[in-house]
Amino acid sequence: MAKGYVHSLESFGSVDGPGVRYVIFTAGCPMRCQFCHNPDTWDIQGGTPYEAKELIQKALRYRSYWGKEGGITVSGGEPLIQIDFLIELFTLAKEEGIHTTLDTSGNPFTRQNPFFMKFQRLLEVTDLILLDIKQINEEKHIELTRQKNSNILDMAQYLSEIRQPVWIRHVLVPGLTDNDRDLKALNSFIQTLKNVEKVEVLPYHNLGEYKWKELGLDYPLKGVEPPEKDRVDNANRILHTGKVD
Repeated sequence: MAKGYVHSLESFGSVDGPGVRYVIFTAGCPMRCQFCHNPDTWDIQGGTPYEAKELIQKALRYRSYWGKEGGITVSGGEPLIQIDFLIELFTLAKEEGIHTTLDTSGNPFTRQNPFFMKFQRLLEVTDLILLDIKQINEEKHIELTRQKNSNILDMAQYLSEIRQPVWIRHVLVPGLTDNDRDLKALNSFIQTLKNVEKVEVLPYHNLGEYKWKELGLDYPLKGVEPPEKDRVDNANRILHTGKVD
């Protein structure tokens, strides 16, 4: 049995997929997003080890609150760097009839084995993927996260090929991810996909700035305020989220 390293648990998540969800935030992430509000999840060694069965038992205590739509969401950090653990966790969840959602940046994705073979196995027990596309422009993506995005976009295309249900998420950061040209390019990309059930714009907030300070890190977006409503509405219009007042 694979052990997973978990940063934290949330019993009543309402923004991490459909319905009320038990959210497992895994530890470890290869990306270094300038707007990250959980830099304390970056180090996998900072997580608490759990067995998959133990987490399922914890989650089942809250099943009565989930209704028809709820279930378990695994977020991060970046869950896919613990793919063996994810497969075991979601397999046990499906045995219990639990709806499973994976919240990921897609960063570890490759069509090379052994990862790709494991990823296919994971999808067999995954109902929904929340895919966070940070920035469509690769040069800007590298500047923003220190990682390329070509494999992330390839993952989106693969999920489209197999018709895996996906929600696309985009964090809107003033001056970094709210450029109209980039938003239109992102929309054009999304329009090529055949499996996107929903697109969400997530306005940047600076509530995690104190965590950077606690870790002795310089917060790269010091002084950047959350986007104004008109910029959020503009992004919602361009990305056709259906959430413009």
